[in-house]
Amino acid sequence: MNKQHFLSRFILQQANSTAPSSHLAQLQLTQKKPLKKAAILMLLVQRETGLHMILTQRALHLRHHAGQVSFPGGRYELSDDSLAETALRETQEEIGIQQKSIQLVGSLSPLTTTTGYHVTPFIGFVENSEQVIIDRHEVKECFEVPFSFLLNRNNFTKQHLIANKKRHFTYCCAYQNHLIWGATAQMIINLQRHLHR
Repeated sequence: MNKQHFLSRFILQQANSTAPSSHLAQLQLTQKKPLKKAAILMLLVQRETGLHMILTQRALHLRHHAGQVSFPGGRYELSDDSLAETALRETQEEIGIQQKSIQLVGSLSPLTTTTGYHVTPFIGFVENSEQVIIDRHEVKECFEVPFSFLLNRNNFTKQHLIANKKRHFTYCCAYQNHLIWGATAQMIINLQRHLHR
C-alpha cells in the first residue's frame, strides 16, 4: 500500500463512519476519576519499499510504561489549541520532527486506557527526508515497521501478559526485537478495521 492508496481508503471509510458525540461523557460515568485527555500520532512515511509506520520505545527510567513500544504523543495541555496540536507538539518534543513537516489526514475513535487516559489517535504523513532527533529523557529508541506487516492480522495474537504486576489480556505483535502490545497494538488493530471495513 502506498500513500495515495492509503489516503483513498482512509478518507473514504472516515466519510462513512460516525462516532457518538456522547462517548466521552458515557465513559466518565463508569470511571472513579475523570479521564485525562491525551493524543498520539500514528506517523507514516513513504519509503522505496512502501509505507512504514514510526514507533518509539519509551525510555527505561520513566515511571509509567517504561520500555514499552508506543506512538509519539502524550497528555493534553491547556496551552494546546486542540488534541491534534497535542499530538504534533509531543511528536516534535519526543522525536524532533517539526510540526510544520507533518501532514495530518484524520483521526480514529478515541481509546480509553487502563491508566485512565482517553487517547485520540491521529494519522499523519512525513516526508522521507525528515530526520529523527530523539529526546533521551522520554524515548530510548525510534524505529520503523513496514505498514504491510502491521496490516497483516495474522501478525497479531491475543495473549495474557504480566506488566507492573498486573495481568493483561491484550493484542500482541512481535517485530524484530520489539513487542508491540496494549493500547499501541489496539490502535493498530483499530486502524486495520477502519481500512478494511
